[in-house]
Amino acid sequence: MKQNRLLRAVRLSAIAAATVTVSLAATISHAADIPNKTLVYCSEGSPAGFDPAQYTTGTDFTANTFTVYNRLVEFKRGSTQVEPALAESWDVSPDGKTYTFHLRHGVKFQTTDYFKPTREFNADDVVFTFERMLDPNQPFRKAYPVSFPYFTDMGLDKLITKVEKVDPYTVRFTLSQVNAPFIQNMAMEFASILSKEYADQLMKEGKASDINQKPLGTGPFVFKSYTKDATIRFTGNPDYWKPGAVKLKNLIFSITTDASVRAQKLKRNECQVMSYPNPADIADLKKDADIAMPSQAGFNLGYLSFNVSHKPLDNVEVRNALDMAINKKAIIDSVYQGAGQPAKAPMPPTQWSYDGNLNLPSYDPTKAKALLTKAGFPNGFDITLWAMPVQRPYNPNAKLMAEMIQSDWAKIGVKAKIVTYEWGEYIKRAHAGEDDSMLIGWSGDNGDPDNWLGTLLGCEAVNGNNFSKWCYKPFDDLIQKGRTTNGQDARSKIYTQAQQIFAQQLPFSPIAHSTIYQPTTKNVVDMRIEPLGYARFDGVSLK
Repeated sequence: MKQNRLLRAVRLSAIAAATVTVSLAATISHAADIPNKTLVYCSEGSPAGFDPAQYTTGTDFTANTFTVYNRLVEFKRGSTQVEPALAESWDVSPDGKTYTFHLRHGVKFQTTDYFKPTREFNADDVVFTFERMLDPNQPFRKAYPVSFPYFTDMGLDKLITKVEKVDPYTVRFTLSQVNAPFIQNMAMEFASILSKEYADQLMKEGKASDINQKPLGTGPFVFKSYTKDATIRFTGNPDYWKPGAVKLKNLIFSITTDASVRAQKLKRNECQVMSYPNPADIADLKKDADIAMPSQAGFNLGYLSFNVSHKPLDNVEVRNALDMAINKKAIIDSVYQGAGQPAKAPMPPTQWSYDGNLNLPSYDPTKAKALLTKAGFPNGFDITLWAMPVQRPYNPNAKLMAEMIQSDWAKIGVKAKIVTYEWGEYIKRAHAGEDDSMLIGWSGDNGDPDNWLGTLLGCEAVNGNNFSKWCYKPFDDLIQKGRTTNGQDARSKIYTQAQQIFAQQLPFSPIAHSTIYQPTTKNVVDMRIEPLGYARFDGVSLK
């Protein structure tokens, strides 16, 4: 009964929010006047592509998801709270297995140089978007066969049994079982809604793969051009359905991989927003009278994964020894330089269900050496240690971190070869399991514990974001139970047990949580720090 009341409340609040949006929309002209302003964003790396369902990193999502696309439900800017988007409201059946989304009317797909829509957004687009991920025999998927790591990592390919068009503005999702984080998951990037009409045109032209290079959605910015490793250009969408949200005529991504160069560009006003400052640059940026430096505790985790499909990393004693040998305090002092906190669990302290009392190994090189000897490696062994080529919110300097770990491991006889690749290649090869150990991390996507424990460590994620390739049934059974249990207290007890198993098995070594800074020039208005690890420019303006 309590659950039914909650579900009704969710729908009523969604309807109320949608009603406000609709009434606002009626007061303005359909094609909004966008201020003639240009904002340049100094981003940290090139996106691997522009089809959100294929990717898992903030670099990709900033460049595609929150510019070009929308989802049925979305996170409020600067928050993990879900609000209506392309769906004005939704109903949940009493058994919790059927979700019916009531779609927004009057939403236009973007008009670009490569596509002119003949109709508005409707249920066909929603069904197409999800059928593409659900059905291996769906025609567009066969024409452009790619993987959907988030969708499969979270088990949505098995959870969603049917997506039906009830009428042109109503879509029904049927689930195989109750799934507590379902609405939160639907706000995630992979669920960005594509145009079926555009996809049909690409199929007809034999150019299905263009959906990853020439994106088209209903979002606040229209894609214009991309020069790899240089610039991405967008223009404000004059037909955007959310009134007043687009306040920039031009949005330019200036891809600048060196954080110190990004900081210098910001100081010279060559860009007005930058990503991920070097910890060493923060004090200097704070002194600049023309720069704003808001910050907040990061909803993130930087860690070192152990590929348990490679010997001897399948041995828990070896994993414990490698973890014990790492001087994490020295890493936090040198790499994070005051902007990091030691990680003591596989999720950040700001995530509900966090267990800060796990019995993780302490730094002890002598004990680590003894443990390696006990495991049958008195003289150590050779190993590859992968280091990311880009800064991420959870790791400001992977190269330095790798060098420090390499030095620590040498003291116990483990010879680590540091390996790196271009960012897209790094992730692709890691998904394939080529590494022995790798520096990686996570910024939470939806505020739910499953997004940490399931997405990073569940069996369904072994070919995706479970870079440790660790599939451990007692742990995975708890993850599945957590997804089908309602109530935060009940779910927290389950996830606490799962974290204790993690501590015993140690498939990855937690390193740090970092403080997030979002440097901007002071003429930038309402740029918010996004707790989920990307940047958004809807609602942002320039004085």
